[in-house]
Amino acid sequence: MIEIVLAVLLPPLAVFLHDGIGTSFWINIILTLLFIIPGIIHALLVVTDSI
Repeated sequence: MIEIVLAVLLPPLAVFLHDGIGTSFWINIILTLLFIIPGIIHALLVVTDSI
């Protein structure tokens, strides 16, 4: 539940807490820096284990 809230508010932090520093984390950093919405969508997919 906390990770889902963090995925909306701070997407890279949610991905970091779920997977640690890895490929998903760096992809999410790039997506969040380019546009916030793709970063949020990616974080939600990672946190809910849809990816």
